[in-house]
Amino acid sequence: MHHDIVMAGFGGQGILMIGNLLAVGALRQGYRVTFFPAYGVEMRGGTANCTVTVSDREIGSPVTARPLGLVAMNEPSLVKFGPRVRAGGVVVVNASIVPDGVLEREDVRVVRVPCNDVAAELGDPRLASMVALGAYVAASGVLPVEAVAEVLPEVLPEKVHRLIPLNQKALEAGAGRAGA
Repeated sequence: MHHDIVMAGFGGQGILMIGNLLAVGALRQGYRVTFFPAYGVEMRGGTANCTVTVSDREIGSPVTARPLGLVAMNEPSLVKFGPRVRAGGVVVVNASIVPDGVLEREDVRVVRVPCNDVAAELGDPRLASMVALGAYVAASGVLPVEAVAEVLPEVLPEKVHRLIPLNQKALEAGAGRAGA
């Protein structure tokens, strides 16, 4: 198994956090992992992306030109990274803010999830990236959703541990919207 994914959006959307969460979840499942974050000079409002590679064999590089998966939390991210996804891959799109028709590909599975809307329904708009991660994990099968939920206490700062149950609900809600 060798699965690489790019997660991308605006700074402040939790992109690096969900990448870290996926990476730690995969480590705890016994996989080899790389986590490669990148962001613009601005934190909030700038661009942020990360590449996570999960494999059962040695990983040669944390960088990939043709990932198997993509989580695109905004339109610029989908425009930039969508064409790079390998045939047969999975692309999760934040349908709350990315219009239909931005990525016209028949060779990848596009999963449109209204992440911002689902997060608002759960009571906290900051959960949008967690909804997207749940959808991606379920649609791709890279890890069980439970494996990601289990490492929330390890990845989230202690000051927000009271929100772990809400984050678990967001993961589950996203997984339920994946249609896998």
